[in-house]
Amino acid sequence: MTEKRMKTKAWISAMRLRTLPLSFSVILMGSAIAIIETNRYSSSREFSWWIFTLTMVTTLLLQVLSNLANDYGDALKGADNEGRIGPERAIQSGAISHKAMFKAIVLNAILALISGIALLLVAFEGELNWIFITFVLIGIASIGAAIKYTVGKGAYGYSGLGDLFVFIFFGLVGVLGTLFLQAHEFRWDYVVPAATMGLYSVAVLNLNNMRDRENDKAVGKNTLAVKLGFRFSKIYHYSIFLLAYLCAPMYLIYSSIVHQFYGLLLVVSIPLLIHIIHLRKVSLIKDPKDFDPELKKVALSAFLFGLLFFFLVLFN
Repeated sequence: MTEKRMKTKAWISAMRLRTLPLSFSVILMGSAIAIIETNRYSSSREFSWWIFTLTMVTTLLLQVLSNLANDYGDALKGADNEGRIGPERAIQSGAISHKAMFKAIVLNAILALISGIALLLVAFEGELNWIFITFVLIGIASIGAAIKYTVGKGAYGYSGLGDLFVFIFFGLVGVLGTLFLQAHEFRWDYVVPAATMGLYSVAVLNLNNMRDRENDKAVGKNTLAVKLGFRFSKIYHYSIFLLAYLCAPMYLIYSSIVHQFYGLLLVVSIPLLIHIIHLRKVSLIKDPKDFDPELKKVALSAFLFGLLFFFLVLFN
């Protein structure tokens, strides 16, 4: 393999594209709710595929930014070492330098900001009002949160606050923000499906933290899994899914698609089956490295849930 191909492979690996389905699931859920809102409650607006596409692009850039920043921050703090169980990181392996990664983070942050502003200009038809400014600030906060997870002093990923921030930005902000960009409406009952997607994101983070718990503890990365310990991290994991399955059916039953019983059953039952198998596997795990394959299962099941719900609403 040539040096150029090896470098390209290292960058693709650093972007961790396997995390994208989870991020996209949040946009699919927000878009599905927006379709319900625009079709049934608001005759003044229609669902926009342009907004949908720009939201997906912006989300992709933010997720990649988060992954690059995570690689950079953990490398600086020594969390990426020979004791780490997960896939080898780009800086850790020596394939990408600290300087090159920093430049990539800055470039990605700029691209995310440009994409986000383009999204807002389309969503609000160029009207620069207080709502536009609020979303710009939310976008800047999202970029900051993506970087601050592991980078700099007081990185929240090192003090057990990662779960909270993931729930907020990859759940509430992602779903409700997508909804508002499409429908220009907000209803409190939409917090329920937003919370569902946030909980799925937290579950993936918790799996990652359970896998790396011993090494994180050794280097001073005090994730919630480190603070809870092996046994209680598992109990916390079960609780995340319990809450998710209290939230998801609650909204699906409450929403106006409840009459589509078989479609509703499909949306809930397939991810539920995957999660039952997943939770049984988690209960039996004793070696932390066995958590790693479960990350993909939860991320893809969340994407499947969002995709099925999106198509159920779209073709209703």
